[in-house]
Amino acid sequence: MHITGEPPILYFGTPVVLISTVNDNGSYNLAPMSSVFWLGWRGVLGLSAFSKTTENMLRTRECVLNLPSADLAGAVNRLARTTGSNPVPEGKLKRGYRYEPEKFATAGLTPAPAEIVNAPLVAECPVQLEARVEAVHEIAADNPVQKGRIVTFEVRIIRVHLHTSILKEDNPDKVDPDKWRPLIMSFQEFYGLGERIHTSTLAEIPEALYFSNDIERARVSRTTIEP
Repeated sequence: MHITGEPPILYFGTPVVLISTVNDNGSYNLAPMSSVFWLGWRGVLGLSAFSKTTENMLRTRECVLNLPSADLAGAVNRLARTTGSNPVPEGKLKRGYRYEPEKFATAGLTPAPAEIVNAPLVAECPVQLEARVEAVHEIAADNPVQKGRIVTFEVRIIRVHLHTSILKEDNPDKVDPDKWRPLIMSFQEFYGLGERIHTSTLAEIPEALYFSNDIERARVSRTTIEP
């Protein structure tokens, strides 16, 4: 039986991402989020328009998307109600957030140099995706109450760093889903993945058939003007 309901949020389960960016004073910001989905080498991120991460991405047009494994839930939780914005935005104050300029130290995580962007990698995360901002869109522009409060970023991945522990033994370009255990957020609670429950017909399609020229563009060196 189904009933008609009104849950305040519709977070049915998505991977947690730690977004690292560079502040205007050159220090690093690190923020957890889970409003994300992927298409090829593109990611779409939903963020508060008032967050420090949003401010940094609009200014620098870059970031690193670090995907923590399930065993890093504690580190992510230590960041959960912190913000790099000072003063703390009113909406976050109501939710118990505090200003924290030292995000990496607070989480107990380690910044590491990225290959292309200025934002740091999170050394402990098995997946690190260097990215550039390609587009920004306002969400709920039709609603006078919500207008200007949420934005989505379309980012293009320009470097992918994968820990060898999550890769197929015979294919270093393919993540083994039996080894990769991402941290998942579902209705604000942390979960991990269980064992595979069924074979997938889609998995019979070679991943190479999804190749896009974003991958070719990502091979362009930092000193070369991209097409």
